[in-house]
Amino acid sequence: MKFVRDLVWAPTIGLSWLWGLGFFYSFHVTLTYGWLGFFGFAIANVAGLWLFGYILGRSARSPDQIMKTIEGPYAGVFLLFQMAALIVTIFGFVAYLWQPIVGEGAGLGVALLLLFACAVGHALSLGQLKLLHIAYTIIGVAAAIVLLAGLSATSDYPGVPLQSFDARFYGLIMPTLIGFLLGPWLDIQHWQRAAQIKREGGNVGVAYGAGALIFFGFLLLNALTASAVGPIGSVLSIDGLPSAQGAVSAAAVLAAENGQSRLVVAFVIWTVIALASTVDSFYCATAWFLKGKNMRSNSPLLALIPDNIASSPLWLLIGATWVAFVAVPANFSLMYFMMPFATLFVSASANLVCESLGAKPKFDPVLSFMIGCGSSLIFVLGYVQPVPGFLFISPFIGLIGALPVIIELIGPKPRAVPVEIVDQPVRMMTPSPIAAADGLEEISPSHGFDGEWFVMQLIPTYDDTNSVGNVYFANYVRWVGKARELFFNVCMPDFDLATTRFYILTRSFTHDYRRESKEFEQVSVRIKIARHNRKFVTLAHEIHSASQGLLGHGEQSLMFVDRDSYAPLDIPGEVIKGFLAYWPKDSRLSPSYRPQNLEQAKRQI
Repeated sequence: MKFVRDLVWAPTIGLSWLWGLGFFYSFHVTLTYGWLGFFGFAIANVAGLWLFGYILGRSARSPDQIMKTIEGPYAGVFLLFQMAALIVTIFGFVAYLWQPIVGEGAGLGVALLLLFACAVGHALSLGQLKLLHIAYTIIGVAAAIVLLAGLSATSDYPGVPLQSFDARFYGLIMPTLIGFLLGPWLDIQHWQRAAQIKREGGNVGVAYGAGALIFFGFLLLNALTASAVGPIGSVLSIDGLPSAQGAVSAAAVLAAENGQSRLVVAFVIWTVIALASTVDSFYCATAWFLKGKNMRSNSPLLALIPDNIASSPLWLLIGATWVAFVAVPANFSLMYFMMPFATLFVSASANLVCESLGAKPKFDPVLSFMIGCGSSLIFVLGYVQPVPGFLFISPFIGLIGALPVIIELIGPKPRAVPVEIVDQPVRMMTPSPIAAADGLEEISPSHGFDGEWFVMQLIPTYDDTNSVGNVYFANYVRWVGKARELFFNVCMPDFDLATTRFYILTRSFTHDYRRESKEFEQVSVRIKIARHNRKFVTLAHEIHSASQGLLGHGEQSLMFVDRDSYAPLDIPGEVIKGFLAYWPKDSRLSPSYRPQNLEQAKRQI
C-alpha cells in the first residue's frame, strides 16, 4: 500500500519536469544529433531528476528543515530559476506550437491559458494537483500516441540516424550532463513535492525513481514523433543556426491541410497539458515558498506589503511572459534560454547539493552570479563559432563558485580535537543581571575544555524560538551567561556564596550577531579569558552552529567587589589560583608566561 502511495506521485513529478526545456528540445536534439544524441540528453535529464529524490530521501534532515535553512541565501536564485523555467516554457509554446498553428493574435489565447493554469494552481492544494496530473497524464499520453500513430502513417521519412554528431554536440556533452544533473535542485516544485512526500511518510527516492521513468516515457514519445516526421519546417534562428524544435508543429499543420485535423488537435492537447501542468505547479510551489519565507522573515518592508501580494507568483509570471513575447518576434533560439541551467545556475545548484549532503554553508550569491555570467558568455562564444572547448569548459567555470563547499565535502576531514566532558551541577555564582536571567533548573548537556576555550554544547528547541521561527535574540546572551557560570564552576568548584568574601559582577557585555539559528541545530558556546589588569577580567565568547558556522561573538568585562561594602577589589587570589591554567599566554599570571624582553617585564611589574 505504501509503495502504491509513492507511485501515485510519479505522474506529477514527471509532468513538473516536462517544461519547454525537455518538451521541445527533445524534438531538436533527436532530429539534429540522432538517437544517440537523444539518449545522451534524456539519460542525463532523467538521472538528475532521480538523484534529487534519492539524495533527499536518504538525508537525515527532512526537505522542510533544509528549506528553512537555505531559504534566506538561496531565495533570489530560487525565484530567478522559476522565472527562467517559465520563460523557456512560454517561449517554446508560443514559438513552436501556438504561433505556427494559430498565427497572428496568438497572444490572447496564451494569456488565457496562463491565467487558467494559475487559477488552478491557486485554487488547488498540492495533493489535489497530484490527482489532477494523473488525469493530465492519461489524456496527454493518449493524445501523444494518437499524434505519433497518425504522423507515422502519413510520413515517408525513413527515420533519424543512430548518430549525427558535429563539433557543437561534442562541446555540449558536459553542459548537458552537469546542467541536467544539477537542474532539479533549484526547482521549487521538486522541493515542495519532496517535502510533502516525506511529511506523509513516503519514500522520496521511490517516488522520484518512478517519476523519472514516466518522464523518460514522455521524452521518448516526443523523440519517436520527431523521428517519424523528420526535420521539416526547420528555421534559422537569430544566430543563423538551424532550429528543429518546430518540426512536429509543421508536420501536424501539413497533415491538417490534407484532412488530418485530429493530429493538430492531438498535438495541441499534449502541448497544452505540458504547459498547464508546468504553470499550475509553478504557481502552487512558488506561493508555498514565498509564504513560508515571508512568514519567517524579519524584514520591515514586508510588513508594509499585504501577504497576498508579497506571496504572489504572478509577478514572476508577468516578467517571464514579457521576456518570452519579446523574444519570439526577435527569432531567438531556445538554446539561449536553456543555457543558464548549464552555466548561470550551476554554482548555486552545486552548493545546494553539497549542503544537503552535510557540508557547511559557504554559498556567496553575488560571487556565484558573477561567475555564472562569465560562464554564460563563454558558452555563447563556444556555441555560435563553434568552439567545442569553450562549450565544454563553460559549466566547470560555473562550478568555481562552489569549489569551497565541494572541497570541504570530498576533501580530507580535519581530525577532531577531543573535548573533556564534565558533568557537574550548574550553580549560580554571581548576582549579576545576566546570571540572574539564567534558569537554575536548566542543565547543560555537555561542557568542558578544548584548549584555552571552555565549550558548552546545547541544542535549541521550539522553546528557544520566537514567533517567526528563529532563536530569540536574548537566548544568545542567556547561553553565554550559562557557559560562564559552568566555566567558573569547573575552575572553582569549592566556591560558596555563603562564605565568600567577594562577589563577581558583570561590568559590561557586548555581542555581535552574525547569523540566525533554528531549532534543533547543534550549537556550541565557547568562552575564554581574553585579557585582564589588576581589577578587571575580560572574557571573550563565540557562538557556533554545526550547520552555519559562527553565529556571533563578543566579550564581557568582570569586576570583583567586597561582599559587604561592594568596594572594588583587585583580582582575588582564589580566582587567580582557580583559573591559573587558563590565563592568556601573554599574562604574567600564566604558568607558561616568559617576558620577551626587559621592557615587557618592566611593564608587567
